[in-house]
Amino acid sequence: MMIRLARAALYAVLPAELLVAILLVSGVTLPGPVFAVTEAVVALVFVLEATTAYRLFRAARRRGADRRAALRETLHHLVPMPVRRLMGFELKSLASVVLWMARRRQGVPRGATAASYSREQTPMLLMMLFAMIVETVAVDLLLGAFDVPAGVRVPVLLIDIYGVVIGLAYAASSVTHPHVVTPGELRVRHGVHLDVRVPRDRIASARASRKYDERGMITVAGGTLAVAVSSQTNVTVELTGPLTVTRPLGSQVEVTTIRFFADDPATVLNALKSHEFSTP
Repeated sequence: MMIRLARAALYAVLPAELLVAILLVSGVTLPGPVFAVTEAVVALVFVLEATTAYRLFRAARRRGADRRAALRETLHHLVPMPVRRLMGFELKSLASVVLWMARRRQGVPRGATAASYSREQTPMLLMMLFAMIVETVAVDLLLGAFDVPAGVRVPVLLIDIYGVVIGLAYAASSVTHPHVVTPGELRVRHGVHLDVRVPRDRIASARASRKYDERGMITVAGGTLAVAVSSQTNVTVELTGPLTVTRPLGSQVEVTTIRFFADDPATVLNALKSHEFSTP
């Protein structure tokens, strides 16, 4: 009960505190009682969060967990899984920019076959990034023309720049996290958001099969996982039985068929056929 209350309080107070901060740096004078009540509520929520975190940490320590494990368990209890995964996606995407600049790929061992899927979406992503940069410059010039206070202009500019960085990070993650075929498994990936590992002995068949009307980037319907690029898939893998797949926000589903897109589907199919599907 206390954990649910702490989560609810955190969700409610953070947006309100952010709004108050923006108003203050913008030069808006808040009535004294409003400011006092807001800060009092924030202080109470901070005490609630700290108390809850301390109790969770102590409980984990009493169960024999070391400090790092206890801290990790406390974080997992206080922060819901979808939020943790979204934060992890952003950090991994930013790390992908470093990998991309170093011309390295993640999770491609020596002797493995990497199959890219970024070529089809690169023109669209470049146009999107260009539009975001133009919008960032235009909005800043417009706010300056209307003499909007720096307290508003700077946060808006930082948010827009961060959006451009995240867009670049998404593009980099698609390049640095290709599909991978090894003698032991097939990894179907979509940037840092999806990583499905299929043991070779779970693959019944693989074939080229182009589909142009996928409804989303990562969808599951009727036991089929579709990992699309520009609404397209071109490789279909049939499994010998249900495989548990973790979706981007943490929920799990069982699938028996996987459709995905590769820039060169023959690369994937030839790599799969170079070894028998029953290879352990």
